[in-house]
Amino acid sequence: MIAEQRIEELGIKLPEQSAPKAMYVPVVRTGNLLFVSGQIPMHEDRLLYVGKVGDQVSQEQAGEAARECIINMLSAIKAEIGDLDKVKRIVKVQAFVNSVVGFTNQHIVVNAASELLFQVFGENGRHARTAVGTNQLPMDAPVEIEAIVEV
Repeated sequence: MIAEQRIEELGIKLPEQSAPKAMYVPVVRTGNLLFVSGQIPMHEDRLLYVGKVGDQVSQEQAGEAARECIINMLSAIKAEIGDLDKVKRIVKVQAFVNSVVGFTNQHIVVNAASELLFQVFGENGRHARTAVGTNQLPMDAPVEIEAIVEV
């Protein structure tokens, strides 16, 4: 249980999966691929931060939010497949950063997410990635991240 051991060593406790807030499922599996729905930085049933990056949310706080999105993503994956050591590779991460006009460091915000995936899965955590700035996200979340994962 290497991935699970790494999570524990990092001091991370994966949250229990909560029911989706709308008409979707957290993970869809087709063949050996998992398509993980967008995860926002929910922590203990509330958003870790609220608002736009570059205004109400600092770049550093947005990085923390991106990391929390990955923690929630790992929880969703574990709920689907039972054991994170079944993950062969993180294939693609797509991140959306709710940011003010003129904020251009979306890629830096999302690095916090990419770094956590590398810490948990090693080389198999390296992935293709998109980091997009947007003007609004659900519940005024600062970051939302979805992924494609090979199992």
